[in-house]
Amino acid sequence: MSVDPDIEDWLRFTLVPGIGGATQRRLLQHFGSPASALGASPSAVSKLLSATAASAWRTGADAREIQRVIAWLEEPGNHLLTLADAEYPPALLETADPPTVLYVKGSIDRLSMPALAIVGSRNATPQGLSTAREFAQALGSAGLTIVSGLALGIDTAAHEGGLASAGSTIAVVGTGLDIVYPARNRDLAHRIAAEGAILSEFAIGTKAIPSNFPRRNRLISGLSRGVLVVEAALRSGSLSTARFAGEQGREVLAIPGSIHSPLSRGCHVLIKQGAKLVESVSDVLEELHVASPVSVALDQSNDDDPVLAALGHDPCDFDTLSQRTGLPVGSLQTRLSELELEGRIACLPGGRFQRLPTN
Repeated sequence: MSVDPDIEDWLRFTLVPGIGGATQRRLLQHFGSPASALGASPSAVSKLLSATAASAWRTGADAREIQRVIAWLEEPGNHLLTLADAEYPPALLETADPPTVLYVKGSIDRLSMPALAIVGSRNATPQGLSTAREFAQALGSAGLTIVSGLALGIDTAAHEGGLASAGSTIAVVGTGLDIVYPARNRDLAHRIAAEGAILSEFAIGTKAIPSNFPRRNRLISGLSRGVLVVEAALRSGSLSTARFAGEQGREVLAIPGSIHSPLSRGCHVLIKQGAKLVESVSDVLEELHVASPVSVALDQSNDDDPVLAALGHDPCDFDTLSQRTGLPVGSLQTRLSELELEGRIACLPGGRFQRLPTN
């Protein structure tokens, strides 16, 4: 498959080191197209650039990097979308800082669908993972594409739920699309590429640099009608995604949790700041003005089992459970093992137990 010459111009234009999106858009506004900017005299271009950027422009993009991207584009399912393309995600065009080009692996049609971002802690609890997965599947079945960041924890669960629905999922990553980060999500990334889409503004070969991930967060929110946060500590990167959402005019939603859990504090802060408190799927659909018969609440079941009743919905250690139930140690150990095998509780690090939502 041959690559359109216009694409080569876009690559020569965007792969100049040290010239970012804002400067690229300024050049496009002045010259009209990459080809015109590339064909302009150095003095004409230099008037729009700093001295450092003008020097980089004169040096130009690395030809080897351009060829590396072209080789990637020749592989099935790989795309480069530019600001001039009709397929460029319309939601991103509404934001203040849309990338000049987007690298996409998978379905570009998916990028124009109504979407919801679901994000949260990398170190999520079993209940948080279950909640994210169930919400993603239900909201995907209601017609929303689920957007997240391919990280471990809540992101992974959100993608899995999206893949289980008609809405599928989009992963926005902070590396080049020839790299899967984290490597543990390689199989998940392959599924997303086959059934949804993976998107990045970073060129092929870009490694997992920490500063890239806050930048990708603005694209997660920008692609979406709103951001739903499921479990987040006070310093969670998910809060930056929520902040971008507010700046972009998107809805911010959060699921509350235990007052004793550090992973609830970020969500509680968002709710105090005006985020929509979410207890059910219908809360999300109502906030986003999406009409759907789907309505799935968080687990509110009352269970007559004395161990589950004593456990409640917060993590609890064995000694505390023993005091609450009054059961002999052996009987309690047996019952906890049975409940874990039934998928009704999870054993956490530190010898604690947590109740899981019922299906």
